[in-house]
Amino acid sequence: MTDSSMRLYASNSEPPLVKGLPIVGNTLQMAKNGGPGPFFYKCYREHGPIFRVKVLNKTYKVLAGPEAVEFMGSKEGKKKLRSKEFWQQMKDAYQAKYQLTAESGEIHARLRAVMREGYSRKILIGKFDQFLQATDDMLKLDWQVGHSVPVVSAMQRLVTGQLGLFLTGRVPLNYVEDIRITIKTILNVLVTRQRPRILLYAPRYRRAFKRVHELGESMIKDYYVNKRKKANQEKNLIDDIMEEHERNSDLIPESDLILTLTGPYVAGLDTVANTTANLIYLVLKHPDVYQKVQQEVDAVFANPNLDTSCLKELPTLSGAIMESLRMYPVTAAAMRAANIDFNFAGYEIKEGELLYMGITVPHLMEEFYPEPEKFDVERYNKGRGEHLQANAFSPYGRGPHTCLGRSLAEVQMVLSMARLFYRLDLQLDPFDYALKIKVAPTPGPERGFKVKVKGIRNKIKYGIN
Repeated sequence: MTDSSMRLYASNSEPPLVKGLPIVGNTLQMAKNGGPGPFFYKCYREHGPIFRVKVLNKTYKVLAGPEAVEFMGSKEGKKKLRSKEFWQQMKDAYQAKYQLTAESGEIHARLRAVMREGYSRKILIGKFDQFLQATDDMLKLDWQVGHSVPVVSAMQRLVTGQLGLFLTGRVPLNYVEDIRITIKTILNVLVTRQRPRILLYAPRYRRAFKRVHELGESMIKDYYVNKRKKANQEKNLIDDIMEEHERNSDLIPESDLILTLTGPYVAGLDTVANTTANLIYLVLKHPDVYQKVQQEVDAVFANPNLDTSCLKELPTLSGAIMESLRMYPVTAAAMRAANIDFNFAGYEIKEGELLYMGITVPHLMEEFYPEPEKFDVERYNKGRGEHLQANAFSPYGRGPHTCLGRSLAEVQMVLSMARLFYRLDLQLDPFDYALKIKVAPTPGPERGFKVKVKGIRNKIKYGIN
């Protein structure tokens, strides 16, 4: 960024519509500034609600701040923004006709309607004990006493196991690494475009992609074997997708099945795993919060007859998760394209231009959150509710593409972390570790982030003993 470009942007004598905006950074600068969230916040403060960044020598406009949040969630934003350009190459890789995140209008609404029930928290009704046991089983595998645990990979395995059990009816642990490699490469190369296309030809990726395709084929086979054996209350997301495919192959053609059926892992693996990993760091870094969380979870699990209503009894843990989503959002910027020509903040946006929507910039603004750099789990309590202010909190996106699995993810994160802190005594490893954020493909803790399992806090009749 040059001084002259800064002056061009700041000059009051410039006409209201200009073609040139200052290029203020790149992905390396994002990493050095703590990830895209803090980076976009800094740019917003310096340049206002629109600026440009470079990613692999391509320039993108960024619309940021509460102005961008309000625009994205409005009827105007729905009309003027679309997402297909960012996801088209992923569709092409699977040779798919439709993909939920890529579509707009009627097709997008119909696909969401098919999948809404399967992505909702309702899938946990009557399965609370199953969820806890699945979580305990995964803790037994990856969180052993005396060991130093790589948190991100352990959480990815936990999330994959949980998603598999409740969204698809299977726990594909032998596919976890294949899913991770495939998702990481596709998001980096084809969606966010932060890495070169040559990575698509790497043998490691090609093997992983083939294995994920194999997983999808096995899910289709399992559906046809078991479809007549299931009661309605036993059906899951895969049943909903396959039944719609059989009813309406124009909406969900056979070419789309692999991508659609394995989609839950794309949606949940990085997002939930990174958020919970951030949470573990934040809680362990604040002993007073850690102590309160332990007291809450001990009280909750002392009750042998639990259901999801117990979430109301975990205000400190729930607040800590909200703070994790605020301070370290995994979707710091939504990716969109201009659907038509339009103006934003005095600048011209052309149809087809690729845009980053910096909708989590308000997360770091003191106008919404006093002392925004402070980890304060009470921000969300009744009487404060700082996140309820207009345009203040957007960890799940805005507009018609707001995360479909939001309600399920919220329950999943609270229950998983409640169980983790109930079962295990943890500490950062090393004790004075300071979190480092990686940028690609989504913001999250570096894979070197570890915690040590000091001991078992509470024993139960199954899982860890």
